[in-house]
Amino acid sequence: MLLHISDPHFGTEQPEVCDALLRLTDTHRPELVVLSGDITQRARRAQFRAAREFVDRLNTPRTLVIPGNHDIPLFNVFARMFRPYANYLREFPDVAGVHDSSRLRVIALNTTRPSRHKNGVLSPGQVDSVASELRLARPGQLRIVVMHQPIAVERPQDAHDRLRGPLDDALQRWAEAGADLILGGHIHLPFVMPLFGRSLALKRRLWVVQAGTAVSSRVREGIPNSVNLIRWGGVLPVGACVVERWDYLADAHAFARARVSALDIGWLPPPAPPMSVPPVDPAQRLSASFSSVE
Repeated sequence: MLLHISDPHFGTEQPEVCDALLRLTDTHRPELVVLSGDITQRARRAQFRAAREFVDRLNTPRTLVIPGNHDIPLFNVFARMFRPYANYLREFPDVAGVHDSSRLRVIALNTTRPSRHKNGVLSPGQVDSVASELRLARPGQLRIVVMHQPIAVERPQDAHDRLRGPLDDALQRWAEAGADLILGGHIHLPFVMPLFGRSLALKRRLWVVQAGTAVSSRVREGIPNSVNLIRWGGVLPVGACVVERWDYLADAHAFARARVSALDIGWLPPPAPPMSVPPVDPAQRLSASFSSVE
């Protein structure tokens, strides 16, 4: 099981929601926690320290953390240009990473760019490296790519927050290399969306899984704090993945299961060959047309 949390924005965290998330983690004991960026509100040292202390209290075997645009200094222009990840790296050792276990292969990317205010960029080199990492996956592993900014959005009004870069090429190549899920955050709107069966002719069932803001007060459009529990293997049927969205209920001071999405994982069947129609003699076609007029 994997716990996907995003956008905690320490500096705006709510202590009661943090406590509820700790209880949820203690109850379910996930193999891995993925934190997909915007760990802090303003990339300050004290905010990163608070985030580190919270992550340590999760007490999980492994945590995979990447920065978001809020984890780069905004007002300190010198630090933003020359030491953008200094405070982040004091508490979290890597800006990207790979988790490999019997059930999971998770590849996390840093899509933040100090030269941009908040938009993320996926580089051609990152597309290549992720495809190579995916090809190293073993049978039975759920193959996941994690970024901060979303690679796809549900609503036209969120398109400006979408990741920049060669996205169509990335989706094609990652699907061919065996990707199953792409996790993200940034927009504080949780959803699960298929990428296959759309404009791209993908050969594999590829899903986008977005998380809301885990513990901060920066909720959007009435959607409460939320996290995702992703289940794979075990008692589930082969090729089945379950994404559970858990929302924070203020009255209960606890996270509760709000939505369950059962996803089919694996290769899509090849398209059916076009039906062959026997050729029609032009004289017969002409004869038939005159017969219909009579």
